[in-house]
Formats: sequence, C-alpha cells, structure tokens
Amino acid sequence: MKIPVFTLALSFLFLQASAQNYDESKVPAYSLPDPFMSLENKKITTTDQWENLRRKEILYLFSKNVYGQMPKTYDSINFILVNADYTAMSGKAHMKQVRIEVWRKGEMLPVNVVLFLPAKAGKPVPAFILINNRGMDNIDVTRKMKSAFWPAEMVIDSSYAIAAFHVSDAAPDNLEHYQEGVLQLYPEQIKAADGMKAVGAWAWAASRVMDYLLTVNQVDPKQVAVVGHSRGGKASLWAGAQDQRFAYVFSNCSGNTGAALSRRMFGETVKRINTSFPYWFNDNYKKFNDSINQLPVDQHMLIGLIAPRPVYVTNATKDLWADPKGTFLALKEAEKVYSLYKLKSGLGDNMPPPETPVIESSLGYHLRTGEHDLTIYDWTQFVKFVKYHLKEL
Repeated sequence: MKIPVFTLALSFLFLQASAQNYDESKVPAYSLPDPFMSLENKKITTTDQWENLRRKEILYLFSKNVYGQMPKTYDSINFILVNADYTAMSGKAHMKQVRIEVWRKGEMLPVNVVLFLPAKAGKPVPAFILINNRGMDNIDVTRKMKSAFWPAEMVIDSSYAIAAFHVSDAAPDNLEHYQEGVLQLYPEQIKAADGMKAVGAWAWAASRVMDYLLTVNQVDPKQVAVVGHSRGGKASLWAGAQDQRFAYVFSNCSGNTGAALSRRMFGETVKRINTSFPYWFNDNYKKFNDSINQLPVDQHMLIGLIAPRPVYVTNATKDLWADPKGTFLALKEAEKVYSLYKLKSGLGDNMPPPETPVIESSLGYHLRTGEHDLTIYDWTQFVKFVKYHLKEL
C-alpha cells in the first residue's frame, strides 16, 4: 500500500517533535553569558555603564546574531482614519480603525490598526497593543465575534485602551511570502546575513503602532504596553528591548528565542525553530544550530534589556514545548540587571504553583493551568500588573 506524502510528512514532524527533550535530568550543563561583562572584558557595575556601554553591546549582539537589524528611518508616516464608531460596546467605548502608511524610497507599507478607547475616561489612559498572530476574527472590530485572545470589552471595563494589528501586514507568517511586508521597504535586508526577517518585522510594526498612539490624546504616552503570544511574544520582547517608549512588555508562552533560556535544550531548541521557521530570525542565527553555547547571548539578556521597565512573562502547564522552567530561570537571571536600578523582584527562588501570579514586582510571572494559548486569565493578570505599577490596586 502506498502511503500518502502528506501522511509521511506528518509522521516525520511527529517523530522530530517527540525527539525533543522533556526530561530535566537530560538538560545539559550550561554556562550563561554574563550580562555585566563587556566585549572588552570590562565589568559593568553601574546603570550609567549599563546604559552607555553594555546595553548597546547586547542590543548589537542580538541584532547581529538573532533578530536582525531594526530599521530606524523612513521617509514619512501618515495615519489615516478609515472608520470610527463613538458608540461602540453599547456606548462604553470609542472605536477607531486606522491605516498607518509608512513610506520609504517611493514604496508604501500599510499597517492596519483597530483601537478601542474607554468613552468616559476623564484623563489619558494606559493602552495595550496586541501583536496578533492568530486569525483576524480574534480582533473583530464589529465585536460580533468576541475572543479571549483579545478581550477588548474586559480591558475597556478596566478603563484602559486596547489596540491590535495583524502580523500579516508586517510580514506574512509564511516562508514564501514573509518578504511581502516591511521588507518591501527595506529590501537590502533580505539577503543580509544579519537582515531582519519576520519576527523583527512584527516588532518594527509594533513601534509604528506606538507612533500612532502618541498622536491619540486619550492615550497616556508613558503608559503603553506591547503584548504578544507565542511567536508574537518573541516579537513583543524584541520590540520592548528595541523601543524604550513601551512602558510595559508582556510575553505570553513565548518559549524558544522568546523568554526561555536556549542553552537548556528543553522543548523547542534553536535548531528546531530555525529548521521549522527559517524565515523568523536572521541567517546568522542558524550558525548556532549545533553550537548553542557559542552564541554570545541568551534570553535572560533580552529580558534584561527591558530594565528598568516592568516586564511580565507567562507559561502554561501543558506547554512544555515553551519550557516553563527555562522561562522562569531567565527571569531570575534578569533580576541582576533590575537590581542595578535598585528594583527588587517579587519572584521567589522557585517557580510559583499554577494560578499564583507574581504581580507586585518589576518582573512579573505566572504559570497557568492549560494549553498554549492567550486567555482571559492571562489578560486579567496583565491588567492587574499595570494597575499595580500605577498604584491603582
């Protein structure tokens, strides 16, 4: 009997996934790069040294070896109001659909944004930007479809604003088409070994949404959060590291090359992610597929780049692929950078049990019972985290 090619392909992928390590006893011994040792072997001991030397070095190392260059310039940017509803959610919200038009060298990229604002806010409010890597129906502007992935009503009821854009505008999540977005503006990066690819493009687009929110009088420009789930959570961390205008960074179940330590070789690995999704990260990253210990950075350093701004990371109990323990350990290592700013972490020495969120901390975390997803429970903690830092709890 001839077995269909599709069946063979599925079997091959299953065998590859099942070959990944889920046994803590098989985690290899590893040594993490020191975030406080400069490229010239100078020990970093102050915030000035961190901000003026080491932080810049680490950003460069991630750009060079992992996420690719982050374009800083374009010719112009315009914000076009496409649609508005000032009686949305039964009068509780104002809705705006906006097309962000970014121009460079005669080429224009549109990034479509949906924004809901609390109707009766007496002052500018914090806002969440979701990097939506799921279906467009999750951010349905009509609200006929309501999704826990983007619970706009719940955030509005909390008196905060909520925005979203879809990753396909910045870089379609597809090997054959990922260039059909931001990279049309920056084609020189496509063949560069350290050129930006999809994850970098999503982070770049989040910053363009930030550009727009800075023009919205109802939004507090110093209280904007970027949120991402899974691959979107990888992008939210990179966006927050690159763009210090983001006041908060939320990374949900982001796993490998997100918030989890790569050197643990638990669940998804650098080799696995580069093989399955070669268009997410730059070409240089693939050099480390079989030599991860030679990579000059690890993900604790990415989280550290967000300091002193608050960051919140999550995991789910049934999502071992994203390495919950490795994620928590990365946060613990990042505490060292936050301590430079004399910011104490509320994280304990051990992972908290499920449904025991760490909110009152510069480094927030929770482990949620369930699958790899972004849920109402997750969003509830995100809102609480912002309220805590605004002293509203």
